[in-house]
Amino acid sequence: MGDKVKLYRIGELAKKANVSPRTIDFYTTIGLIQPVKRSAKNYRLYGSETLDRLERIEQMKNEKLTLDEIKTVLDQWSKVSPEEHIHRKLTDLQLHLSQLERDVKELEPVIGRLKPQQAKNVYKRLMPQTAACIEALMILINKGPLM
Repeated sequence: MGDKVKLYRIGELAKKANVSPRTIDFYTTIGLIQPVKRSAKNYRLYGSETLDRLERIEQMKNEKLTLDEIKTVLDQWSKVSPEEHIHRKLTDLQLHLSQLERDVKELEPVIGRLKPQQAKNVYKRLMPQTAACIEALMILINKGPLM
């Protein structure tokens, strides 16, 4: 049986999601999550997509959103088709990329005024991923590598 068709009872779901069964019950009561169906013995059964939803709920709680705000966000997500979601994400990425390009262009003259050793020291302090992203942006905006 594939993971996509796996159904979980409350205790199993709680354990996988690292929350209490009581939390699962509460989220179900207030409509944050919904069981896919009920078992022959009337247990609520939840699908694997509920695990993803619980993860999003926990992320939003960590971002200090209230449960009402989380419910609103999740309800809006449910109304968005996968194509719309992908389009929004790509648009968001494009906006972030544009902002990063502006930031790199703003830093370029400052970096250009640094002595070679100073520039090297600044560059060494960057996380490798950050340095790689800056290098890629420099190439994208036709400026060549940073160093």
